[in-house]
Amino acid sequence: MRIAGSQLVSRAVGVLARIVLAAIALFAATANAADDSSGQEAKLTPLVAGVWIAGQVTPQQVEGFAARGMTAVVDLRPDDEEPGQPSSQQIGAAAERAGLSFAYAPVEGGQPSQAAVDAVSRAILRPDTTVVVYCRSGRRAARTWALAEASRTGGLEAEAIEAAAKSAGQPVDDLREQIAARIATRVKLP
Repeated sequence: MRIAGSQLVSRAVGVLARIVLAAIALFAATANAADDSSGQEAKLTPLVAGVWIAGQVTPQQVEGFAARGMTAVVDLRPDDEEPGQPSSQQIGAAAERAGLSFAYAPVEGGQPSQAAVDAVSRAILRPDTTVVVYCRSGRRAARTWALAEASRTGGLEAEAIEAAAKSAGQPVDDLREQIAARIATRVKLP
């Protein structure tokens, strides 16, 4: 079986393109990975103005949040969820050294507790606050924020909440009914 010259070139270009795309993806993943020892900045993903989510952060990264304009940290990750992760006490001490407010409201599993929703609500309601909400991957952070935002008087509507979470790579479609129920019970502004 003979392969025509143009087919051979086409296959070679396709293979080369896949190699280049894989290299780019690997570089991007490496550039965004948190590095506990290098002092690399945490990857913060914006949800809406003043609210950012993140995966696990280190005390060194938290200490750098003030220089990035952050004023508050909400830790949703349970202590000892994974060996070697910084404890809430270590993160809280780093936040205090940096002059940031800190709240610890662990979320076990995927369903945020009312206590966690309340902690995020208190953080986002403070005037002039820029808050980082974090967990292991950012998923629980986005889910907890979505419920807090749905509960907030004057908060975003359901479609905007879902769009913000989705744009951060954290869809909350499965919370649609809970979001709608919280919006329905909001105190209406005149």
